[in-house]
Amino acid sequence: MTGRQGPAFSRRSLIGAGLGISAVGLAAAGTGQAMAAGSAGAGLGSAPDRGRAFLAAAMDAYPDHGSIRLTQSYTDQAGLFSTAFTYDNALAILAHLAARTAGALTRATALGDALLHAQSHDPAYDDGRLRQAYNVGPYTFYDGSRQPDGFVRADGTANVGTQFGFTGTAVGDMAWAGIALSALARRTRARRFLAGAVRIGEWIERTGRTDEPLGGYKFGVDGANQKLPFTSTEHNTDLVCLFGRLARLTGDRVWLERRGRAEAFVRGMWEPSGGFFYTGTNDGVTVNKSPIPEDTQTWTHLALGSGGRGYARSLDWAAAGLAVLDHAGRRNSTVPAGQSYQGVTFSSASLVANEDAPIAEGRPRPDRNGVWFEGTAHLALALRDRRDHGDEARARRLIASIEQAQDLLGGGQTVGGRALPERCGVVSASSPLDTGFGFGYYPYRHTGATAWYLLAAARSNPLAA
Repeated sequence: MTGRQGPAFSRRSLIGAGLGISAVGLAAAGTGQAMAAGSAGAGLGSAPDRGRAFLAAAMDAYPDHGSIRLTQSYTDQAGLFSTAFTYDNALAILAHLAARTAGALTRATALGDALLHAQSHDPAYDDGRLRQAYNVGPYTFYDGSRQPDGFVRADGTANVGTQFGFTGTAVGDMAWAGIALSALARRTRARRFLAGAVRIGEWIERTGRTDEPLGGYKFGVDGANQKLPFTSTEHNTDLVCLFGRLARLTGDRVWLERRGRAEAFVRGMWEPSGGFFYTGTNDGVTVNKSPIPEDTQTWTHLALGSGGRGYARSLDWAAAGLAVLDHAGRRNSTVPAGQSYQGVTFSSASLVANEDAPIAEGRPRPDRNGVWFEGTAHLALALRDRRDHGDEARARRLIASIEQAQDLLGGGQTVGGRALPERCGVVSASSPLDTGFGFGYYPYRHTGATAWYLLAAARSNPLAA
Protein backbone atom coordinates (compact mmCIF):
# COMPACT_ATOMS: atom_id res chain seq x y z
CA MET A 1 0.00 0.00 0.00
CA THR A 2 1.10 3.56 -0.49
CA GLY A 3 2.10 5.91 2.25
CA ARG A 4 -0.78 8.11 1.20
CA GLN A 5 -3.64 5.71 1.61
CA GLY A 6 -3.80 2.83 4.02
CA PRO A 7 -5.73 -0.40 3.59
CA ALA A 8 -9.44 -0.25 4.43
CA PHE A 9 -9.25 2.70 6.73
CA SER A 10 -8.74 5.78 4.63
CA ARG A 11 -11.74 7.68 3.36
CA ARG A 12 -10.90 7.15 -0.27
CA SER A 13 -9.82 3.52 -0.25
CA LEU A 14 -13.40 2.42 0.29
CA ILE A 15 -15.15 4.59 -2.29
CA GLY A 16 -16.89 2.38 -4.80
CA ALA A 17 -15.60 -0.83 -3.24
CA GLY A 18 -19.09 -2.05 -2.33
CA LEU A 19 -19.14 -5.37 -0.48
CA GLY A 20 -15.48 -6.00 -1.33
CA ILE A 21 -14.28 -3.69 1.43
CA SER A 22 -14.01 -6.42 4.04
CA ALA A 23 -11.31 -7.99 1.96
CA VAL A 24 -9.20 -4.86 2.35
CA GLY A 25 -9.86 -4.51 5.59
CA LEU A 26 -29.76 24.63 12.22
CA ALA A 27 -32.50 23.80 13.64
CA ALA A 28 -34.15 20.73 12.32
CA ALA A 29 -35.57 21.08 8.86
CA GLY A 30 -38.96 19.48 8.43
CA THR A 31 -39.92 17.45 5.39
CA GLY A 32 -41.62 20.40 3.79
CA GLN A 33 -38.60 22.60 4.35
CA ALA A 34 -36.21 20.07 2.84
CA MET A 35 -38.36 19.55 -0.21
CA ALA A 36 -38.84 23.29 -0.60
CA ALA A 37 -35.08 23.75 -0.61
CA GLY A 38 -34.83 21.17 -3.37
CA SER A 39 -37.57 22.73 -5.42
CA ALA A 40 -35.96 26.13 -5.07
CA GLY A 41 -32.67 24.66 -6.31
CA ALA A 42 -34.17 23.64 -9.62
CA GLY A 43 -34.99 27.22 -10.46
CA LEU A 44 -31.70 28.79 -9.46
CA GLY A 45 -29.81 30.20 -12.43
CA SER A 46 -26.34 30.46 -10.88
CA ALA A 47 -24.16 27.37 -11.08
CA PRO A 48 -22.71 27.99 -7.59
CA ASP A 49 -26.24 28.46 -6.22
CA ARG A 50 -27.17 25.08 -7.66
CA GLY A 51 -24.10 23.51 -6.08
CA ARG A 52 -25.16 24.92 -2.73
CA ALA A 53 -28.69 23.60 -3.29
CA PHE A 54 -27.19 20.12 -3.61
CA LEU A 55 -25.29 20.49 -0.36
CA ALA A 56 -28.50 21.62 1.34
CA ALA A 57 -30.49 18.67 -0.03
CA ALA A 58 -27.80 16.19 1.04
CA MET A 59 -27.75 17.72 4.52
CA ASP A 60 -31.55 17.65 4.85
CA ALA A 61 -32.05 14.13 3.46
CA TYR A 62 -33.36 12.61 6.72
CA PRO A 63 -35.65 15.23 8.33
CA ASP A 64 -37.29 12.70 10.65
CA HIS A 65 -34.04 11.64 12.30
CA GLY A 66 -33.01 14.51 14.50
CA SER A 67 -31.74 18.04 14.29
CA ILE A 68 -28.07 17.09 14.78
CA ARG A 69 -27.00 15.93 11.38
CA LEU A 70 -24.23 15.60 8.82
CA THR A 71 -24.32 15.74 5.03
CA GLN A 72 -24.63 12.49 3.08
CA SER A 73 -21.51 12.19 0.95
CA TYR A 74 -22.76 10.50 -2.22
CA THR A 75 -26.11 10.01 -3.87
CA ASP A 76 -27.91 6.77 -3.07
CA GLN A 77 -26.91 5.28 -6.40
CA ALA A 78 -23.27 5.01 -5.23
CA GLY A 79 -24.33 2.17 -2.93
CA LEU A 80 -22.95 3.70 0.27
CA PHE A 81 -26.43 4.50 1.61
CA SER A 82 -26.43 7.30 4.21
CA THR A 83 -22.66 7.38 4.71
CA ALA A 84 -21.32 10.81 5.67
CA PHE A 85 -17.54 10.99 5.44
CA THR A 86 -15.84 13.29 7.93
CA TYR A 87 -13.66 14.77 5.17
CA ASP A 88 -16.65 15.60 2.95
CA ASN A 89 -18.45 17.30 5.83
CA ALA A 90 -15.41 19.39 6.65
CA LEU A 91 -15.39 20.54 3.03
CA ALA A 92 -19.12 21.27 3.18
CA ILE A 93 -18.51 23.55 6.19
CA LEU A 94 -15.78 25.40 4.30
CA ALA A 95 -17.94 25.75 1.17
CA HIS A 96 -20.85 27.13 3.23
CA LEU A 97 -18.53 29.62 4.90
CA ALA A 98 -17.23 30.73 1.50
CA ALA A 99 -20.78 31.69 0.50
CA ARG A 100 -20.79 34.43 3.20
CA THR A 101 -24.57 34.45 3.70
CA ALA A 102 -26.49 34.13 6.94
CA GLY A 103 -28.19 30.94 5.79
CA ALA A 104 -24.94 29.32 4.77
CA LEU A 105 -23.36 30.27 8.09
CA THR A 106 -26.27 28.60 9.89
CA ARG A 107 -25.62 25.41 7.95
CA ALA A 108 -21.88 25.54 8.54
CA THR A 109 -22.44 26.05 12.27
CA ALA A 110 -24.86 23.11 12.43
CA LEU A 111 -22.36 20.83 10.71
CA GLY A 112 -19.59 22.01 13.02
CA ASP A 113 -21.75 21.24 16.03
CA ALA A 114 -22.45 17.78 14.60
CA LEU A 115 -18.70 17.09 14.35
CA LEU A 116 -18.31 18.25 17.95
CA HIS A 117 -21.13 15.89 18.95
CA ALA A 118 -19.34 13.00 17.24
CA GLN A 119 -16.11 13.96 18.98
CA SER A 120 -17.68 14.03 22.44
CA HIS A 121 -20.11 11.13 21.95
CA ASP A 122 -17.99 8.43 20.37
CA PRO A 123 -19.25 4.98 21.40
CA ALA A 124 -15.78 3.79 22.47
CA TYR A 125 -13.32 6.68 22.85
CA ASP A 126 -13.12 10.05 24.59
CA ASP A 127 -9.79 11.26 23.26
CA GLY A 128 -10.76 13.82 20.62
CA ARG A 129 -10.87 11.53 17.61
CA LEU A 130 -13.43 11.43 14.82
CA ARG A 131 -14.12 8.33 12.77
CA GLN A 132 -13.72 8.03 9.02
CA ALA A 133 -17.48 8.17 8.47
CA TYR A 134 -20.88 8.06 10.11
CA ASN A 135 -24.42 6.97 9.17
CA VAL A 136 -26.95 9.79 9.00
CA GLY A 137 -30.14 7.93 8.13
CA PRO A 138 -31.67 4.45 8.11
CA TYR A 139 -31.13 1.82 5.42
CA THR A 140 -31.14 -1.92 4.83
CA PHE A 141 -27.67 -3.30 4.15
CA TYR A 142 -26.82 -5.69 1.33
CA ASP A 143 -27.07 -8.73 3.61
CA GLY A 144 -30.59 -7.74 4.69
CA SER A 145 -29.59 -6.32 8.07
CA ARG A 146 -31.16 -3.00 9.05
CA GLN A 147 -29.38 0.15 10.14
CA PRO A 148 -32.35 1.96 11.72
CA ASP A 149 -30.80 5.09 13.22
CA GLY A 150 -29.99 8.61 12.25
CA PHE A 151 -26.69 10.30 13.07
CA VAL A 152 -27.45 10.27 16.79
CA ARG A 153 -28.41 6.89 18.23
CA ALA A 154 -31.04 6.47 20.95
CA ASP A 155 -28.31 6.40 23.61
CA GLY A 156 -26.87 9.69 22.32
CA THR A 157 -23.75 8.21 20.75
CA ALA A 158 -22.66 9.05 17.22
CA ASN A 159 -23.68 6.46 14.64
CA VAL A 160 -20.31 5.19 13.41
CA GLY A 161 -20.31 3.55 9.97
CA THR A 162 -19.60 0.02 11.14
CA GLN A 163 -21.35 -1.91 8.36
CA PHE A 164 -18.89 -0.63 5.78
CA GLY A 165 -15.94 -0.72 8.18
CA PHE A 166 -15.57 3.06 8.32
CA THR A 167 -14.36 2.91 11.92
CA GLY A 168 -10.70 3.93 11.70
CA THR A 169 -9.31 7.44 12.09
CA ALA A 170 -6.97 8.96 9.51
CA VAL A 171 -4.79 11.96 10.27
CA GLY A 172 -5.86 13.65 7.03
CA ASP A 173 -9.56 13.36 7.81
CA MET A 174 -8.92 14.69 11.31
CA ALA A 175 -6.87 17.56 9.95
CA TRP A 176 -9.64 18.63 7.57
CA ALA A 177 -12.19 18.51 10.40
CA GLY A 178 -9.84 20.66 12.48
CA ILE A 179 -9.40 23.09 9.59
CA ALA A 180 -13.19 23.41 9.29
CA LEU A 181 -13.66 23.90 13.04
CA SER A 182 -10.89 26.49 13.14
CA ALA A 183 -12.57 28.36 10.27
CA LEU A 184 -15.80 28.35 12.27
CA ALA A 185 -13.92 29.58 15.32
CA ARG A 186 -12.56 32.53 13.34
CA ARG A 187 -15.93 33.37 11.79
CA THR A 188 -18.18 32.92 14.82
CA ARG A 189 -15.68 33.49 17.66
CA ALA A 190 -17.35 30.57 19.42
CA ARG A 191 -14.79 28.97 21.72
CA ARG A 192 -16.29 25.50 21.39
CA PHE A 193 -15.07 25.24 17.82
CA LEU A 194 -11.51 26.19 18.73
CA ALA A 195 -11.58 23.73 21.62
CA GLY A 196 -12.65 20.95 19.25
CA ALA A 197 -9.91 21.84 16.78
CA VAL A 198 -7.30 21.80 19.55
CA ARG A 199 -8.48 18.35 20.69
CA ILE A 200 -8.00 17.14 17.12
CA GLY A 201 -4.51 18.61 16.96
CA GLU A 202 -3.53 17.01 20.24
CA TRP A 203 -4.85 13.61 19.12
CA ILE A 204 -2.75 13.88 15.96
CA GLU A 205 0.34 14.84 17.97
CA ARG A 206 -0.08 11.90 20.34
CA THR A 207 -0.97 9.37 17.68
CA GLY A 208 0.80 10.44 14.52
CA ARG A 209 4.12 12.00 15.50
CA THR A 210 7.07 9.87 14.40
CA ASP A 211 10.81 10.05 14.78
CA GLU A 212 11.48 7.86 11.75
CA PRO A 213 14.16 9.17 9.36
CA LEU A 214 11.68 10.89 7.02
CA GLY A 215 9.79 12.38 9.98
CA GLY A 216 6.39 13.98 9.78
CA TYR A 217 3.12 12.53 11.10
CA LYS A 218 1.95 9.03 10.31
CA PHE A 219 -1.34 7.88 8.84
CA GLY A 220 -3.55 7.22 11.88
CA VAL A 221 -5.22 4.10 13.27
CA ASP A 222 -7.41 1.32 11.95
CA GLY A 223 -10.74 0.26 13.38
CA ALA A 224 -8.96 -1.85 16.01
CA ASN A 225 -6.99 1.23 17.10
CA GLN A 226 -3.74 -0.15 15.70
CA LYS A 227 -1.36 2.45 14.29
CA LEU A 228 -0.84 2.34 10.53
CA PRO A 229 2.74 2.44 9.19
CA PHE A 230 2.34 4.87 6.31
CA THR A 231 3.21 8.56 6.21
CA SER A 232 1.34 10.67 3.67
CA THR A 233 2.37 13.84 1.87
CA GLU A 234 -1.28 14.78 1.61
CA HIS A 235 -1.89 14.37 5.34
CA ASN A 236 1.17 16.36 6.34
CA THR A 237 0.15 19.10 3.91
CA ASP A 238 -3.19 19.31 5.72
CA LEU A 239 -1.30 19.62 9.01
CA VAL A 240 0.72 22.58 7.73
CA CYS A 241 -2.59 24.43 7.58
CA LEU A 242 -4.16 23.06 10.76
CA PHE A 243 -1.14 23.55 13.00
CA GLY A 244 -0.51 27.00 11.54
CA ARG A 245 -4.09 28.01 12.32
CA LEU A 246 -3.91 26.63 15.84
CA ALA A 247 -0.73 28.63 16.45
CA ARG A 248 -2.50 31.80 15.35
CA LEU A 249 -5.75 31.17 17.19
CA THR A 250 -4.29 29.94 20.49
CA GLY A 251 -1.07 31.96 20.60
CA ASP A 252 0.73 28.78 21.67
CA ARG A 253 4.05 28.45 19.83
CA VAL A 254 4.14 24.68 20.26
CA TRP A 255 1.91 24.50 17.19
CA LEU A 256 4.58 26.26 15.13
CA GLU A 257 7.07 23.52 15.98
CA ARG A 258 4.51 20.91 14.95
CA ARG A 259 3.74 22.79 11.76
CA GLY A 260 7.44 22.85 10.97
CA ARG A 261 7.72 19.08 11.41
CA ALA A 262 4.84 18.47 8.99
CA GLU A 263 6.18 21.00 6.50
CA ALA A 264 9.66 19.46 6.57
CA PHE A 265 8.17 16.11 5.59
CA VAL A 266 6.26 17.69 2.71
CA ARG A 267 9.34 19.49 1.41
CA GLY A 268 11.25 16.23 1.64
CA MET A 269 8.84 14.65 -0.84
CA TRP A 270 9.76 17.18 -3.57
CA GLU A 271 11.32 15.81 -6.76
CA PRO A 272 13.18 18.78 -8.28
CA SER A 273 14.06 17.07 -11.55
CA GLY A 274 10.41 16.41 -12.33
CA GLY A 275 8.80 19.32 -10.55
CA PHE A 276 6.31 17.33 -8.45
CA PHE A 277 5.76 15.86 -4.98
CA TYR A 278 5.83 12.14 -4.23
CA THR A 279 2.98 10.50 -2.36
CA GLY A 280 4.80 9.64 0.88
CA THR A 281 6.46 6.64 2.47
CA ASN A 282 5.35 3.15 3.48
CA ASP A 283 7.99 2.63 6.16
CA GLY A 284 9.31 6.03 7.20
CA VAL A 285 12.61 5.36 5.49
CA THR A 286 12.05 4.98 1.74
CA VAL A 287 10.13 7.41 -0.45
CA ASN A 288 7.28 5.78 -2.36
CA LYS A 289 7.77 7.03 -5.91
CA SER A 290 4.70 5.64 -7.68
CA PRO A 291 1.90 6.39 -8.33
CA ILE A 292 2.07 10.19 -8.28
CA PRO A 293 -1.28 11.73 -7.24
CA GLU A 294 -2.82 15.04 -8.20
CA ASP A 295 -3.66 16.49 -4.81
CA THR A 296 -0.10 16.40 -3.50
CA GLN A 297 0.69 18.86 -6.31
CA THR A 298 -2.19 21.27 -5.72
CA TRP A 299 -2.78 21.13 -1.96
CA THR A 300 0.92 21.76 -1.31
CA HIS A 301 0.69 25.03 -3.22
CA LEU A 302 -2.48 26.06 -1.37
CA ALA A 303 -1.01 25.22 2.05
CA LEU A 304 2.55 26.51 1.71
CA GLY A 305 1.51 29.93 0.40
CA SER A 306 4.31 32.37 -0.39
CA GLY A 307 6.78 29.98 1.22
CA GLY A 308 5.99 27.44 -1.46
CA ARG A 309 6.69 29.54 -4.55
CA GLY A 310 9.74 27.43 -5.26
CA TYR A 311 7.42 24.46 -5.70
CA ALA A 312 4.86 26.17 -7.96
CA ARG A 313 5.96 23.97 -10.88
CA SER A 314 3.91 21.20 -9.31
CA LEU A 315 0.77 22.87 -10.70
CA ASP A 316 2.21 22.75 -14.20
CA TRP A 317 3.13 19.11 -13.71
CA ALA A 318 -0.44 18.28 -12.67
CA ALA A 319 -2.02 20.38 -15.43
CA ALA A 320 0.05 18.70 -18.13
CA GLY A 321 0.99 15.30 -16.70
CA LEU A 322 -2.49 14.35 -15.51
CA ALA A 323 -4.55 16.09 -18.22
CA VAL A 324 -7.46 14.09 -19.66
CA LEU A 325 -10.27 14.68 -22.14
CA ASP A 326 -13.28 12.42 -21.81
CA HIS A 327 -15.96 11.84 -24.46
CA ALA A 328 -18.13 9.02 -25.76
CA GLY A 329 -15.43 7.84 -28.14
CA ARG A 330 -13.09 6.91 -25.30
CA ARG A 331 -12.96 3.26 -24.34
CA ASN A 332 -15.24 2.53 -21.34
CA SER A 333 -16.44 6.13 -21.24
CA THR A 334 -19.96 6.69 -19.91
CA VAL A 335 -20.18 10.26 -21.19
CA PRO A 336 -23.24 10.73 -23.43
CA ALA A 337 -22.64 11.27 -27.15
CA GLY A 338 -22.00 14.88 -28.07
CA GLN A 339 -20.46 15.85 -24.73
CA SER A 340 -16.81 16.19 -23.70
CA TYR A 341 -15.07 17.09 -20.44
CA GLN A 342 -11.55 18.29 -19.75
CA GLY A 343 -9.65 18.25 -16.49
CA VAL A 344 -7.23 16.03 -14.62
CA THR A 345 -7.33 12.47 -13.40
CA PHE A 346 -6.43 11.15 -9.97
CA SER A 347 -2.87 9.95 -10.45
CA SER A 348 -0.21 8.85 -12.90
CA ALA A 349 -1.50 5.29 -12.51
CA SER A 350 -4.99 6.32 -13.65
CA LEU A 351 -3.55 7.08 -17.09
CA VAL A 352 -2.33 3.50 -17.56
CA ALA A 353 -5.16 1.62 -15.83
CA ASN A 354 -6.10 -1.79 -17.19
CA GLU A 355 -9.18 -1.02 -19.27
CA ASP A 356 -9.93 -4.74 -19.69
CA ALA A 357 -10.49 -5.42 -15.98
CA PRO A 358 -13.09 -4.07 -13.52
CA ILE A 359 -11.86 -1.46 -11.06
CA ALA A 360 -13.17 -3.67 -8.24
CA GLU A 361 -15.41 -6.70 -7.96
CA GLY A 362 -18.86 -5.82 -9.26
CA ARG A 363 -17.68 -2.49 -10.62
CA PRO A 364 -17.24 -1.32 -14.24
CA ARG A 365 -14.01 -1.17 -16.21
CA PRO A 366 -12.12 2.11 -16.03
CA ASP A 367 -11.80 4.87 -18.58
CA ARG A 368 -8.21 6.12 -18.64
CA ASN A 369 -9.54 9.53 -19.65
CA GLY A 370 -12.14 9.86 -16.93
CA VAL A 371 -12.07 13.37 -15.42
CA TRP A 372 -11.77 13.55 -11.63
CA PHE A 373 -13.83 16.66 -10.92
CA GLU A 374 -12.74 17.11 -7.32
CA GLY A 375 -9.11 17.21 -8.41
CA THR A 376 -9.96 19.42 -11.35
CA ALA A 377 -11.42 21.91 -8.86
CA HIS A 378 -8.27 21.66 -6.70
CA LEU A 379 -6.21 22.60 -9.73
CA ALA A 380 -8.49 25.44 -10.80
CA LEU A 381 -8.34 26.98 -7.32
CA ALA A 382 -4.56 26.57 -7.08
CA LEU A 383 -4.06 28.21 -10.48
CA ARG A 384 -6.26 31.13 -9.39
CA ASP A 385 -4.22 31.39 -6.23
CA ARG A 386 -0.87 31.33 -8.08
CA ARG A 387 -1.94 34.02 -10.60
CA ASP A 388 0.86 33.50 -13.13
CA HIS A 389 0.33 34.49 -16.75
CA GLY A 390 -2.44 32.37 -18.24
CA ASP A 391 -3.47 30.79 -14.93
CA GLU A 392 -6.85 32.50 -14.71
CA ALA A 393 -7.79 31.49 -18.25
CA ARG A 394 -6.82 27.88 -17.55
CA ALA A 395 -8.76 27.90 -14.30
CA ARG A 396 -11.87 29.24 -16.01
CA ARG A 397 -11.75 26.47 -18.62
CA LEU A 398 -11.56 23.85 -15.88
CA ILE A 399 -14.42 25.44 -13.93
CA ALA A 400 -16.51 25.59 -17.11
CA SER A 401 -15.99 21.84 -17.54
CA ILE A 402 -17.10 21.20 -13.95
CA GLU A 403 -20.18 23.39 -14.41
CA GLN A 404 -21.09 21.54 -17.59
CA ALA A 405 -20.84 18.29 -15.64
CA GLN A 406 -23.16 19.70 -12.99
CA ASP A 407 -25.67 20.55 -15.73
CA LEU A 408 -25.50 17.30 -17.69
CA LEU A 409 -24.15 14.38 -15.64
CA GLY A 410 -25.74 12.51 -12.75
CA GLY A 411 -29.37 13.24 -13.58
CA GLY A 412 -32.14 11.36 -11.77
CA GLN A 413 -30.08 10.60 -8.67
CA THR A 414 -31.41 10.72 -5.11
CA VAL A 415 -30.36 11.23 -1.49
CA GLY A 416 -32.28 9.49 1.26
CA GLY A 417 -34.65 8.24 -1.43
CA ARG A 418 -35.62 11.82 -2.33
CA ALA A 419 -35.19 13.20 -5.83
CA LEU A 420 -32.53 15.87 -6.11
CA PRO A 421 -33.09 19.13 -7.90
CA GLU A 422 -31.87 18.66 -11.44
CA ARG A 423 -28.59 20.28 -12.44
CA CYS A 424 -27.50 20.46 -8.79
CA GLY A 425 -24.31 18.85 -7.52
CA VAL A 426 -21.09 17.73 -9.20
CA VAL A 427 -20.34 14.07 -9.88
CA SER A 428 -17.07 12.57 -8.70
CA ALA A 429 -15.89 11.60 -12.16
CA SER A 430 -17.07 11.92 -15.74
CA SER A 431 -16.64 8.15 -16.24
CA PRO A 432 -15.43 5.35 -13.97
CA LEU A 433 -11.75 5.88 -13.22
CA ASP A 434 -9.18 3.78 -11.43
CA THR A 435 -7.11 5.85 -9.01
CA GLY A 436 -4.19 3.40 -8.91
CA PHE A 437 -4.57 3.25 -5.12
CA GLY A 438 -6.95 0.29 -5.01
CA PHE A 439 -10.28 2.08 -5.51
CA GLY A 440 -12.20 4.08 -8.08
CA TYR A 441 -14.41 7.09 -8.63
CA TYR A 442 -17.73 7.02 -10.50
CA PRO A 443 -20.32 9.44 -11.96
CA TYR A 444 -22.28 9.96 -8.74
CA ARG A 445 -23.05 13.41 -7.36
CA HIS A 446 -20.71 14.02 -4.47
CA THR A 447 -20.52 16.44 -1.56
CA GLY A 448 -16.73 16.63 -1.73
CA ALA A 449 -16.51 17.36 -5.44
CA THR A 450 -19.30 19.93 -5.17
CA ALA A 451 -17.67 21.66 -2.20
CA TRP A 452 -14.30 21.91 -3.97
CA TYR A 453 -16.04 23.36 -7.02
CA LEU A 454 -17.71 25.99 -4.83
CA LEU A 455 -14.39 26.86 -3.21
CA ALA A 456 -12.74 27.25 -6.62
CA ALA A 457 -15.62 29.37 -7.92
CA ALA A 458 -15.41 31.61 -4.83
CA ARG A 459 -11.57 31.79 -4.94
CA SER A 460 -11.57 30.61 -1.35
CA ASN A 461 -8.41 28.78 -0.31
CA PRO A 462 -9.34 26.38 2.52
CA LEU A 463 -5.69 25.56 3.27
CA ALA A 464 -4.50 29.11 3.91
CA ALA A 465 -3.29 29.41 7.50
